[in-house]
Amino acid sequence: MRLINRDTDYAIRAICFFAQAKEKIISVSILVNALKIPRPFLRKILQRLNKKSILKSYKGNGGGFSLITPANKIFLVDLIKIFQGEFQFNSCLFKKGICPDVRVCLLKQKLEQIEKHVVSELESINIKSLINQEVKNGEREKRTVKAGA
Repeated sequence: MRLINRDTDYAIRAICFFAQAKEKIISVSILVNALKIPRPFLRKILQRLNKKSILKSYKGNGGGFSLITPANKIFLVDLIKIFQGEFQFNSCLFKKGICPDVRVCLLKQKLEQIEKHVVSELESINIKSLINQEVKNGEREKRTVKAGA
């Protein structure tokens, strides 16, 4: 089981790129080259983000996409919902019929607790915090290289 699928990962990478870019409108070609994401997948993802009003598309010469939702307002849990549906760890193994122990199943109760914790963590992570963490890690790496040199 993967917490984040390929489409969600690509969306996160693209949105982080938009949030850090100096240009307001970025073409798909620039994104494809910078992120090394196959064009058909990226176009589909960008169009979906456009429909959800996270990005805005611009047609014609000089067209592309721009980020219209602030990075601090785009949360990981929301991107997971867009590309993967509702977040759910906990589905009974007996999908065809109702488990006779559904009310007292200890595993179900424990999985629900884990799911609530994971969702809570995902709700606290936004694109801005990911970018800030990347910057901090980059600065830490630079200091380590300088100290070791």
